[in-house]
Amino acid sequence: MKKLNILVSNDDGIDSPGIYALVHELRKVANVFVVAPDREQSAVGHSLTIYSPLRATKFHRDGEMFGYSVTGTPSDCVKLAISSLCEVRPDIVVSGINHGPNTSINILYSGTVSGATEGMLSGIPSMAVSLDSHDYNSDMTVAAKYASLLAMQIPDMNIPDGTFLNVNVPAVPEEEIKGIRVVHHNKSVWKDKYLKRNDPFGREYFWFSGEYIKSEDNAEADDTALHQNYVTVNPIHYDITNHEYKKQIKNIEELRLGNS
Repeated sequence: MKKLNILVSNDDGIDSPGIYALVHELRKVANVFVVAPDREQSAVGHSLTIYSPLRATKFHRDGEMFGYSVTGTPSDCVKLAISSLCEVRPDIVVSGINHGPNTSINILYSGTVSGATEGMLSGIPSMAVSLDSHDYNSDMTVAAKYASLLAMQIPDMNIPDGTFLNVNVPAVPEEEIKGIRVVHHNKSVWKDKYLKRNDPFGREYFWFSGEYIKSEDNAEADDTALHQNYVTVNPIHYDITNHEYKKQIKNIEELRLGNS
């Protein structure tokens, strides 16, 4: 069989342990092309760089060409790769492995998820992968194996247009993982809190220190299933229109300026 061509990006930066583990595993079964930010870009969402030039530099690891380091966001990286850097159009885009889970409301903020979103918007089957640990010393091996396993299934999954897969892996030994569960996103939220401090010059600044509040204990929701040691797969589909409410407010179409 012809090897798949997989574009890999992330938001933790091209030198993160997560992307290294992912690429190492995927290269066993596919042709892998890496384009990732030159520094950490966590929680940048789907932002794009439009007022500064993007620079793509060859990045070496272990004495070999690893990929391109880009002075931009994950969305920049995927766009630039597909339009200008990749010699062949990728069959799949995989973004990750992120350090820290991307479940519930975190999906909206995540640069990792946005990398997969950009692949989807380009018409390429895409997947975001995250590990349920923020510790940079966490073992990424199991998450990389599941990412590779799922990536190889994507060509046969008939993922609809406008949809991509968001995968979260428990940070536990392989033998403790119970399996894969297809889920929906939880309705957990961040209770915002900012620590007020002063710098060495006495100037005031604020540092985010929010609390994550889990909202439901549903075995079919991503947070719950992940904490039960399941690898969670959430098919994300962006349609931001509230179609039911749209029907309810149709009467405002009758409004005209100057009418009472």
